[in-house]
Amino acid sequence: MIVNRILKVLLLLLAGILIVLQGLALEAEGTVLGTIMLVLLSVLYNRITQDKSIYFQAFLVLFTIGHLFSSLGWYGPMIKEGGIDYYYYGANILYITSYLMFVLKIIKSINFREAYRDLAIPVVILLVLDVFCVIIVSDTTRGTLSFYEYILEFVYNSVIMLLLSLALINYLYRNDKKSMLFLIGSICIVFSEIIQLAYYYIIDDNYLGFVYSFFLVMAFIFFYLKSQAKYTGPQPSYLDMDERLGA
Repeated sequence: MIVNRILKVLLLLLAGILIVLQGLALEAEGTVLGTIMLVLLSVLYNRITQDKSIYFQAFLVLFTIGHLFSSLGWYGPMIKEGGIDYYYYGANILYITSYLMFVLKIIKSINFREAYRDLAIPVVILLVLDVFCVIIVSDTTRGTLSFYEYILEFVYNSVIMLLLSLALINYLYRNDKKSMLFLIGSICIVFSEIIQLAYYYIIDDNYLGFVYSFFLVMAFIFFYLKSQAKYTGPQPSYLDMDERLGA
């Protein structure tokens, strides 16, 4: 119990330091610290959680390895000019795969036929917004990245927007605390990724580094809280409740 409390306090302190480092544009140090934090979070999750989710564990492992690749990009052997940036591709592919663990979890847990019957209009609107947002956001990197890097960035943005949309559908479908926490975490992830793109490819402002790292930290806090919340099945809508009560 004491060890778990120490880990929680330590993670919160390190999260504050991480945000400061990113705000000061000390990205190499921040990436290494982020990797250490992810390892500690994995330890805390496995120590404190009784009903462990293999999807969340896989997410943590893949995201941690992705962060490790990012660290190697700063401290590993230099990539020759014109060479393939294996650190960039490795890290981003691992990040994409980690988010897909959440996508698979939602897909497995939702009855989409029932969800679509009740949420047809929101699903169509989300699909249109996803396509629009992915194209707009990805186009900010078109003149900066190579063709293959742009394709990877496009896939990356598509996955996080898919994650956000599924998280919203999951919340509308379940209407419980666990799905709400996951939705907030997904929103924070999308904000973090969009601001990070602006920081790297549009505006070189240290303030943006502070903001995107803050949202990233908040996303992991909500994902962790979600992992500790109790699971419930789909909850009746307010309309259904009114009908049953004869309102």
